[in-house]
Amino acid sequence: MKLLRTVRLDVSDTFVFDRAAEPGEWAVSGAFMFWNADPLALEGKPRAAFRSGFLGINSFGWSTLVQIVEASEEDRRAAVDALAARLLRDLGAPSIELATAAAEEELSFAVSLCGPEVDTLVAVHRSVEQGEIREAFRTLQPRDKPKSWRNRSFAEADGPEQPNEPNDDVDLIALARGDRP
Repeated sequence: MKLLRTVRLDVSDTFVFDRAAEPGEWAVSGAFMFWNADPLALEGKPRAAFRSGFLGINSFGWSTLVQIVEASEEDRRAAVDALAARLLRDLGAPSIELATAAAEEELSFAVSLCGPEVDTLVAVHRSVEQGEIREAFRTLQPRDKPKSWRNRSFAEADGPEQPNEPNDDVDLIALARGDRP
C-alpha cells in the first residue's frame, strides 16, 4: 500500500503558510478545511493554503509537496485514527464514528493519488469553478534514484498544460522562492 507523506525541500512552507506541516507527516488533500470558507475572499497565507497546500494530519499544517511512500495497513489505520481525532477535537465532528468515516474517506482519496511509483512528489492546485472547489494534481518523478532530494532533478510526469519534456529540469527550490525561469 502507498500513502502520502509531507516533504519539505526547503524552508519556504514556513513562510508561505500560517502553519507548515512537519516533514514526514501522513497527509491528505485537505480541501475539506475550506468547506465553510469563501475561497475567493481568502488572502495571504490562507489563500496560499487553499491554492497549493496538502494537509499534514498530525499538525494540521500545510505542505506544498507530498511524497508517495510505501506504508503498511497499520500506518493507514494510525493515519485514519489521528485524522478522526483532529476532526472531532478541532473541527467539531458530532461523533467519533462520523469523524472516522470522514477520515476513512479522506485517506481513501489520498491513496487514490498514489498510483505513480514510490518517491514521486505530488503538488496540488485548487481553484473555484462554478462555485465548486476543483483540485488538479501534478506529479514530479526523480530522474535519478541515488541523489538526495536537494540535489535531484525532476521530470514532470503529468500536467494539464504542457507535454512531458524529458530534458527539462525543474528547480523546486527556485520555484518555492518565486523565481521564474
